[in-house]
Amino acid sequence: MFEQIFENVRRKSPLVHNITNYVTVNDCANMLLACGGSPIMADELEDAVEITAVCSGLNINIGTLNRRTIPVMFAAGKRANELGHAVVLDPVGAGASTLRTDTARGLLGEVKFTVIRGNISEIKTLALGSGATKGVDADAADKVTEKNLDGTAAFAKDFARRIGTVVAATGAIDIVTDGVRTFYIRNGRPEMSAVTGTGCQLSALTAAFASANPDRPLEAAAAAVCAMGLCGEIAYNRMTDLDGNSSYRNYMIDAMYRLTPAELEKGADYEVR
Repeated sequence: MFEQIFENVRRKSPLVHNITNYVTVNDCANMLLACGGSPIMADELEDAVEITAVCSGLNINIGTLNRRTIPVMFAAGKRANELGHAVVLDPVGAGASTLRTDTARGLLGEVKFTVIRGNISEIKTLALGSGATKGVDADAADKVTEKNLDGTAAFAKDFARRIGTVVAATGAIDIVTDGVRTFYIRNGRPEMSAVTGTGCQLSALTAAFASANPDRPLEAAAAAVCAMGLCGEIAYNRMTDLDGNSSYRNYMIDAMYRLTPAELEKGADYEVR
């Protein structure tokens, strides 16, 4: 299943517009190139709406919000909706501040998202209107474990069904659901959390996968999550005693660049319920 999804990304090379986190913008661009996509970044209002029109996907990441770019996110999102393009929301840090929470929920109310990709604390904030995060990381109380997995998945599934969007709640165990079917994904390494921006990269990646597979948003999001986690595993296996998180970041991008659709199909670790 994921082999064809990834083949479509490689073949179509979707152009993805990213209004994204200044901290990780370069890594997002490189991860998009590595998967076979093509990145473009524009966050000036006069530029962004026009750029959105020539792309096949839009990735909105609220990691470094400011008053200038917030209206751009709304305008670009609405333009992408008009054109039927895939749109991904990464509600970075929703629940950590009023501005982040209000912006994320405002976007959810005015823009139709193909996929919402965030940690479980951010997803809970969107669903409930308030929440708690540890900066831009999930709150410890929300950590997904085998013990609370089914309950967390039921929460995500209900939220996805209610808003008609694919929800990807990522963490130690990833949950990707459209409200009907749910993927439980166990690819990845805990060391990925030591690299700033792996979530941001995944959201950009998800936009590319969804853009290249417009009729299969659930499978596209799940394939992107598996691919990112698998690359984390491959990169970790390449580490030496002299390597640290900087090398690990580069190895993950290298792993995505070299990953084949057949290798993704073979290495994806998931179940569907």
